[in-house]
Amino acid sequence: MKKQLDLLDLHILEALGAESPRNLTAVAKKLGIKDATLRARLRRLKPLIFLNVNVYHTFIGLRKTCVFAKAALGKEMLLFDCLKANDFWLYVSRCYGEFEGSFALYAIPPRNEDEFGSFLETLRDKGVAENLEYFWSTCFHTVNPTTNWLDKQSLKWIFSWEKWVEELPLQPVELPYTLKDPEAFPQRADFTDVFILKELEIDATKSFRSIASKLGVSLQSIKYHFDNHIMKRQMLESYQVISFPFNMDESDFFFFIFIFPNQENMAKFAVSLFNKPFSRSIGKIFGENGLFVQMYLPRKEFRRLIDSLSLLVKRGFLKSYRYFIQDLRHVSRQTIPYRLFDDGNWRYDHEKYMEELESLLKTPQREESLIH
Repeated sequence: MKKQLDLLDLHILEALGAESPRNLTAVAKKLGIKDATLRARLRRLKPLIFLNVNVYHTFIGLRKTCVFAKAALGKEMLLFDCLKANDFWLYVSRCYGEFEGSFALYAIPPRNEDEFGSFLETLRDKGVAENLEYFWSTCFHTVNPTTNWLDKQSLKWIFSWEKWVEELPLQPVELPYTLKDPEAFPQRADFTDVFILKELEIDATKSFRSIASKLGVSLQSIKYHFDNHIMKRQMLESYQVISFPFNMDESDFFFFIFIFPNQENMAKFAVSLFNKPFSRSIGKIFGENGLFVQMYLPRKEFRRLIDSLSLLVKRGFLKSYRYFIQDLRHVSRQTIPYRLFDDGNWRYDHEKYMEELESLLKTPQREESLIH
């Protein structure tokens, strides 16, 4: 991070995640500071953080899936582009480590799961992906900034790996609803709800007045839908505060797949990450005792994490793990495809996506710049 955050900055980020970036009065009260002080701090922090919402896709009729694709040599950027030929992608990044390729996150209408599988298999059949795996997932549980593991005097992070390992067996086993396999994918939204969620995915602090103006409806209508639909029907999983507490030049984003011998160990592991500064988001592999975990970690601490995981495997707490490193030079994200929501249903155009794939395969490949 280019600018050093002081202790109040870090407490502000923590409070924004615990409360809501839309209720600054509550955040200021929680911190015991004046509203004016909080707003001044947020103006300074704005270039360094992102505030958005994490949609609970299950309750707007969409099912999450994680895709791990190893690129055929020389086709790394082509694979990256092809994964975005489907309108229902949420996040795509290049990655390296266990494989050189891409990671992608989608939210797919459940009735189109087979067509989506065919879309992915085409990447392998056409020689773009050398290997490809995809896993259906629960929605992802957001882990917001925390001052846990921070020495408040020196403002240095203390990575207590040994303590974490020893405390794991003592963790609760109850998972939040976001990490439980859903029995169904009910459609609780209307178009106004989806439009509001899309806007808040871009900026969680966006005013209802500006959203109403964009949609061409009254301010009262937007407030009603937010309070009585989005919040009461649990379409919004959480507010997400994205910051970079560790030096970005010396840190990396890691994506782990953890497999456990039983549900109890999986739950304890997940709960243990809810207040850790290196944890970003957690998802559960549907129907399995497995987790997806995105982490942001200083490189010098990575080997200590691996040593801890190795010890957990040796003790039988953890069955196996895999990981790769995200290449932040090549990352794309987008909101839910609200334009494809009609009369309470998502419009999934399989033929269009297959045609877009064919077009990309015929287009001369763009070369990756060697200078960043």
